Amino acid sequence: LVAAIDELITDISKGLDKFSKVRHPFFGEIYAYEVDGLGNSICMDDANVPSLLSLPYLGVMGIDDAIYQSTRAFVLSQANPSFNVGILGAGIGSLHTGVGKIWPISLIIQASTSCDDGEILKCLRLLLDSTAGTGLLHESFNADDVNDFTRPWFAWCNSLFAGLIVKLLDEKPNLLSQVHMYRQS
Repeated sequence: LVAAIDELITDISKGLDKFSKVRHPFFGEIYAYEVDGLGNSICMDDANVPSLLSLPYLGVMGIDDAIYQSTRAFVLSQANPSFNVGILGAGIGSLHTGVGKIWPISLIIQASTSCDDGEILKCLRLLLDSTAGTGLLHESFNADDVNDFTRPWFAWCNSLFAGLIVKLLDEKPNLLSQVHMYRQS
């Protein structure tokens, strides 16, 4: 199974390298979300996994890959049609949950693929604030109103969050204490 997964990762990496690079006028060379083989492409990213943001998380490339970093900057900006900004914060959503909704999965992946402690803390705080007092993460929440959410309990999201916490306990335990201090104030 491991050999088959490694082969799939290699194939995806080769395909990305060969077919999915496009030149964005502001962000430079980035990976397109979709290409049609005829020179057309769609530049965006969706909140789900797999996604462009999740490529290092999935082992397809390193976080420090230059084109990934340009792509990451693009997908975490308002140039990405699925990126939503509101009074609570900002993050990637999905077309099927509506305009203005942020997916906690995207915030988890954003934190998981960041080397910036401030960005990770910002994601963690938004995730904790997005529960609308339920103590659970939802499929999506309105960037202006956490009480407007989809799916009151979303196992996939909560499982990914648990994985992020384990990763941070291992790699950056000081960040978790900073989130705790923030939550108490």
